[in-house]
Amino acid sequence: MAESTPAPRMPSTHGTVPSSLFNTCFALCVMIAAFFPAAYFSGNWIWDHAGRGIPTDFVNVWAAGRLVLEGHPALAYDWDIQKHLELALLKQDFSGYFAWHYPPPFLFIAMLLAHLPYSAAFVGWVSLSLIPYLAVMRAIVGRPFGLLLALAFPVVLNNVLVGQNGFLTAALIGGTLYLLPTRPVLSGICLGLLTYKPQYGLLFPIVLIAAAQWTVFCSAAVTAVAVAFASWIAFGTESWQAFFHWMPMFSHAFLAEGKAPWWKMQSLFALVRFFGGSEQLAWIFHWVLSAVVAVTLITIWRSPVRYALKAAALALGTLLTTPYLFMYDMMVLAIPVAWLVRLGLAHGFRAYELPMLAVAGTFVLVFIVSGIPLGFAASLIVGALVLCRAGPWWRQAPGLRLAAAAT
Repeated sequence: MAESTPAPRMPSTHGTVPSSLFNTCFALCVMIAAFFPAAYFSGNWIWDHAGRGIPTDFVNVWAAGRLVLEGHPALAYDWDIQKHLELALLKQDFSGYFAWHYPPPFLFIAMLLAHLPYSAAFVGWVSLSLIPYLAVMRAIVGRPFGLLLALAFPVVLNNVLVGQNGFLTAALIGGTLYLLPTRPVLSGICLGLLTYKPQYGLLFPIVLIAAAQWTVFCSAAVTAVAVAFASWIAFGTESWQAFFHWMPMFSHAFLAEGKAPWWKMQSLFALVRFFGGSEQLAWIFHWVLSAVVAVTLITIWRSPVRYALKAAALALGTLLTTPYLFMYDMMVLAIPVAWLVRLGLAHGFRAYELPMLAVAGTFVLVFIVSGIPLGFAASLIVGALVLCRAGPWWRQAPGLRLAAAAT
């Protein structure tokens, strides 16, 4: 069989970070680092000039924690009670709700943060959740440049601005995938802790079963049961009852009624609704995409393709298969990017890879500045790069693939 022509690569020494990549990341880091002090002292972050709290996502974490400290964890799920507490804190009204909809185990973190004044809790949460994210990105890339790449990822701007948990989600998904080949028990613990956002763990059982990763599977299951049991002991049966009572209403409000504007969500489901499609049509598109992603992942994970590509594909799949996806959750997109950068540094970047990563990053920045929902397009670009990296395996004859899989 004739060999396929390899894709052209950038003329650089393997292992050396291309100057264009380093300079871009450095410039983004400086921009992000300068933005938040300027925003804080100009009254555009956490507090405004009048001393009122700026309505943003973190307020529901702090308010939920206060209700736990007051002995009423189940009331954290009541939208009206939550909003009353948030209004008292912020000292100004806002439209809609910042509702608490996480499973009870996440109340442990909310409770700890609520011991602090609001500003300290906000900054402390962002800073502490940043640490495991940085550690995971450094480990995946395999060199100190991973820290710069992590801080330069454009979604950092959005996640810190609203005080969200994107750093933690990315760290748990990245940690699960990085530790899986060598530390399966620790990998499973990371995956079990991800149950605080269960919509991002739905593909993992399918892939773990397909790849016969039983240690990871069992470790994740034990961890998930353990943290659920601990939350039941700490917060009572009422907290779990409240979670299951309010969850359908939350899903209906955001996925059927569009309480959050469709442009804020970056999934295919939301994109169909944004362009005027019906809810039924959006679900059809979503489930078709989810089925394609699941089949593709099973195929990749049962193949001899490089593990870095398997990990990148699974991390990306978690984003493509959830209809409820805000920009701050796209911190997870940093994980497949890190795996691609690892491969590029080890084997050379293909000529189109860095420009296309730049386009994906630009799409994220455009959303932050203008609100144009380009997050799904950014995910597709990264997904295309992963599949192109896997291209030589896809093009192999079936007999060669079977032979490679047997070795």
